[in-house]
Amino acid sequence: MKMKCIIVDDEPLAIEIIESYIDRLDDLEIVATCTNALKAFEILQKEPVDLMFLDIEMPKLTGIDFIKTLKNPPKIILTTAYRDYALESYELDVVDYLLKPISFDRFLIALQKAYKTDKSEPANGLTSTTEGEYIYLKADKKMVKVMLNDIHYIESLKDYIRVKTADKDVITHQKISYLEEKLPDDSFIRIHRSFIVPLKKIESYSSSTIEVPGKELPIGRLYKNKVLDTLNAQNQLD
Repeated sequence: MKMKCIIVDDEPLAIEIIESYIDRLDDLEIVATCTNALKAFEILQKEPVDLMFLDIEMPKLTGIDFIKTLKNPPKIILTTAYRDYALESYELDVVDYLLKPISFDRFLIALQKAYKTDKSEPANGLTSTTEGEYIYLKADKKMVKVMLNDIHYIESLKDYIRVKTADKDVITHQKISYLEEKLPDDSFIRIHRSFIVPLKKIESYSSSTIEVPGKELPIGRLYKNKVLDTLNAQNQLD
């Protein structure tokens, strides 16, 4: 079954580029293209849409403000020529953030994330509410709800993991690699064979350590390049 797409951008050339990428793939179908958010809103009321490619800087209504008006939005991939919106986009329920000019390789990466995300069956085994995403972990013979926004870090304890939050420690019989697969990779990063941290909770870092609330954690040798590249890239976006 094809994924139905809509492209929203006030630049005709930007629309053409995404159209050309979609045309290369058999499992995508373009429902409509729009040059402003108001027209896109009309389309969403009439047509079933699975995925929306949405520009941020548009007249009348920005892409970010448009998202906030939607009660049941489709999956969204943001597109923009400006880096300034990257961090704000992470707080929205979007699949990915593409910086123009968009290469086909980067487009495919975003698309893979869209395939993994299913509104009826939350991505990565997580559940979403108005409070944010959460996951249930089995601990002390019961299922414990943990909000992702509350996690300070995750620590491997051989065949167990400790999920540290501000007010509790949840210890569950599980491998850290299993939880790594479940967590959104744009919000969490593995920094060591024994530690995963949420990007939003990082208070400071050096070439060998990362500080989260109340704890300094080591950066593993095998993870160092990826961790520093990710954090340095975020600093550039700031």
